[in-house]
Amino acid sequence: MSWIERLYQTYESNKTAIGDPGEEMPLLPICHTTQKAHVTIVIDGNGNFLRASVVPKTEARTIIPATEDSAGRTSGTTPHPLCDKLQYVAGDYARFGGEKEPCHEDYLALLKRWKDMDGGQAKLSAVFAYVSKGAVAADLVKGGVLHADATSSRLINEWPDKKSAPEIFRLLAGGYDAKGKSKPWQADAFVRWSVETPGDPQPEVWLDRGLWESWERYYGSLKSLQGLCFVTGAVADLAKQHPAKIRNDGDKAKLISSNDISGFTFRGRFADAEEACGVGFRVTQEAHSALRWLIARQGRRDGDQAVVAWAVSGVEIPDPMADSFSLLFGGPAEEVNGGGYTAQEVSLALSAKIGGYSARLAHTDDVVVMALDSATPGRMAIRYYRELTGSEFLARIENWHRGCCWRQHFGKDRIFFGAPAPRDIAETAYGTWRDGKVHIDDKIMKATVERLLPCIVDGAALPRDLVDSCVRRASSRNGIEPWGWEKTLGIACALFRYQYKERNYAMALERDRNTRDYLYGRLLALAEHMESRALYVGGEQRATNAEKLMQRFADRPYSTWLTLETGLTPYRVRLRAKRPGFLHRLETEIDEVVSVFDGDDFTSDKRLTGEFLLGYHCQREALRPVSAKEGEQEAGEVGETDTDNEE
Repeated sequence: MSWIERLYQTYESNKTAIGDPGEEMPLLPICHTTQKAHVTIVIDGNGNFLRASVVPKTEARTIIPATEDSAGRTSGTTPHPLCDKLQYVAGDYARFGGEKEPCHEDYLALLKRWKDMDGGQAKLSAVFAYVSKGAVAADLVKGGVLHADATSSRLINEWPDKKSAPEIFRLLAGGYDAKGKSKPWQADAFVRWSVETPGDPQPEVWLDRGLWESWERYYGSLKSLQGLCFVTGAVADLAKQHPAKIRNDGDKAKLISSNDISGFTFRGRFADAEEACGVGFRVTQEAHSALRWLIARQGRRDGDQAVVAWAVSGVEIPDPMADSFSLLFGGPAEEVNGGGYTAQEVSLALSAKIGGYSARLAHTDDVVVMALDSATPGRMAIRYYRELTGSEFLARIENWHRGCCWRQHFGKDRIFFGAPAPRDIAETAYGTWRDGKVHIDDKIMKATVERLLPCIVDGAALPRDLVDSCVRRASSRNGIEPWGWEKTLGIACALFRYQYKERNYAMALERDRNTRDYLYGRLLALAEHMESRALYVGGEQRATNAEKLMQRFADRPYSTWLTLETGLTPYRVRLRAKRPGFLHRLETEIDEVVSVFDGDDFTSDKRLTGEFLLGYHCQREALRPVSAKEGEQEAGEVGETDTDNEE
């Protein structure tokens, strides 16, 4: 139960954020949930209808009081105590064509009990007085919010012309599905209240802290089930049900559930659910509310999977799922030196960023990383859970971004030195390119992200198959968009460098590294550079042989090199006539690389490892002109007036 204890502590540490209107998903008060409201009804302090309006989508999220049963209802008829659908709040729901079972009496009874217990809440009395008249639907039709047929007085299910449809039909379009079942329509509208009384600056009931506390007192007074809370170790009021809506407003999956008492669930070990798992009512309410708030605020969601990291103290911490660019700079790219961020700039920024977090996060502060997923709509599981101290967590994050650092090319505005995000790694390893986009199965994506979390948070080794898959993808350019291949190459190099940290690969060309695979990678880059320059000089635009044969080169480097070298002959002739200086330097470098192979390494056709990608990438970057001035200098060496700037 460590996870729920940490969430409970997080809620207790961040009570100032309860109901914060500045947050998309605020930290909720106890016994409250959220709903997307469609209609706001404004009444006066005596319960008289004033006006009504359709709620814009951007303002629809509404904090409402709820019972344990109503918060977890699916197709049941348990009412919320204050704001609810027309089915519950409108006494004339059936008269206007409502198709579901009317639950107005249950709603009125619940609201009356609450109102009678707390007579000081004038808004409750006003809402009760108004809904008791049984004319909510009629008032909404008169107010022009809902629309009824002039003949039958029944609410219209679907507006005939969508272009001219009233505002409510844009939220609840109506119609029927393939099975003839009615889709959400205006009779399913969710209603919230605003009570205008002189001198009250807060007419909206969903923002009234006095009502939040009133409902908490009332509902807490109804609890009668006492027992041992497994989280606090104290005897307390136990929860009968545990909250849902953890990942979003429509989420029905629960982390704790025990609704089966038919004799199979407990398998003879326990007599009832409380023996199996007793959790205090306040504890589970606060813990689930904290988890919901954290996921919306700083978590990462991918379908049903949610990953969130937080400090129990509430201090901001780095996101373990972010790539280095997002972690350090965020937002749109700001070009540095005309091309992105350099390795030195990223290193300094990372040091400053981690230093900033260290100043706010104490060494012994608890940090939690949790991954959630659900296999069915009703059940959720914790797929990954780690508790670390603040210093451990920051050290692991820094180690990942420094160890897995390589030049990344995520687009012309996102060129940086750093580590890729887990999602990018999964797409690179197991994605398929189609119609210019990469596609990946959701299950594979989620499974790969879960496998990468221990590498980032625990410092575990990368899965070998994952690295090999990225290397294979980077070795084959076929079927990948050029920008996509550049991204793949950067990620493959980063993973290989992280997997073999003990080899201390530099991110610049290492001329003294004499390993076979690294040297073969350099040769491939040199051959590609020579051919591409010759094609440019000849006015041709096509892929080089080095690009086409890259996969074969990785499988059989020596025999493929002989093919590439033979194929360079006509390009050498062209360059010798127009770029003799350039050709001489390149041939000299090729000879130098070939001369440092050990023994029979050069003539071996053994398959290359991912190291050849590092040699290739570094050699290619070393050959790339860093400025137009360099290109002019290169052209000047051969006595030409034109400026080569084709790179």
